[in-house]
Amino acid sequence: MAFTIAVIRERRAGETRVAATPDTVKKFKDMGAMVLVEAGAGTAASYPDEAYAEAGAKVAKEVLDKADIVLSVRGPEQGQASALKKGATVVALLDPHREKDLLQALAKAGATAFAMEFVPRITRAQVMDALSSQANLAGYRAVIEAAEAYGKAFPMMMTAAGTVAAAKVFIVGVGVAGLQAIATARRLGAVVTATDVRPAAKEQVASLGAKFVAVENEEFKQAETAGGYAKEMSAEYKAEQAALISSHIAKQDVVITTALIPGRPAPRLVSAAQVASMKPGSVLVDLAVDQGGNVEGSKPGEIVETKNGVKIVGISNLPGRLPGDASALYAKNLLAFTGLLAKDGAVAPDFEDEILKAALVTRGGAIVHDGLKS
Repeated sequence: MAFTIAVIRERRAGETRVAATPDTVKKFKDMGAMVLVEAGAGTAASYPDEAYAEAGAKVAKEVLDKADIVLSVRGPEQGQASALKKGATVVALLDPHREKDLLQALAKAGATAFAMEFVPRITRAQVMDALSSQANLAGYRAVIEAAEAYGKAFPMMMTAAGTVAAAKVFIVGVGVAGLQAIATARRLGAVVTATDVRPAAKEQVASLGAKFVAVENEEFKQAETAGGYAKEMSAEYKAEQAALISSHIAKQDVVITTALIPGRPAPRLVSAAQVASMKPGSVLVDLAVDQGGNVEGSKPGEIVETKNGVKIVGISNLPGRLPGDASALYAKNLLAFTGLLAKDGAVAPDFEDEILKAALVTRGGAIVHDGLKS
């Protein structure tokens, strides 16, 4: 018997992405699923209702009460949870550490919910890694936003009237977003430097044509565990590194910060004093603004201009500024994940599968993830 997948329209302010595209609808149909798409779900991402209908989906105003699997970007709102079919499965970026009320609502509704943030970073799950697919676009967009806010050109330009100097761009945090920010800033012609607490990041930074900035003493060289995680550094090292970074930030035109810690507030990386040391017209872009911010003074959804003329860009949901591409990548993440939930035309997840086990947050009327139980 065919199962039903519903793709809902996002209701969070500023959310432009959608959880399925016409291409993934066709793939769901190949799995034996009936696909319902809430009217207007893809409009902001340039996927009109007609495109979903042509792909074989049924476009409707009400879809939650009929769905065996509900796909979403940010999850249904708390008030929608009661409309879910009993035993429905919900898959979304649920922001589980901060959206506890939503998890309680999903549990109360009897839903089995999976948080895409908790998909483990193992080889088999790479195609399902929504955090990486979205961070990649966030890193790119951060540079575009910085270029928009910066009142000068990024590349060096030599003209008869004189030479325009290349912008100096500093990337703090060399994960997926940071690496893409480095690559994008380099493509725009900036002089790029970057820093990270992991020694292995130096080689990654160099491979993209940027310069690594860190106190590279013996302690730094031993600062990574066998598992690839950063070790706690001594107070002496932290003081040396802080002094180096402070002097470096003061010379930069653009600083982009990318550091996030799952389940915890974002680490403070740039202080108000460091912001004050920058030249008028300089720009900071804080990718972690929604989690508390890496930059002191950043505010979600705002561009703050300091007394010394420095702009702190705190745009929320940077992937949502590229809704077509962000939706296409996220939809493919969900398509791969849904392949673990359905078998022989029915919803039959193997809850012992390491991917499903890691991502499961509610089941049987309760919050079941060990990291979320209170």
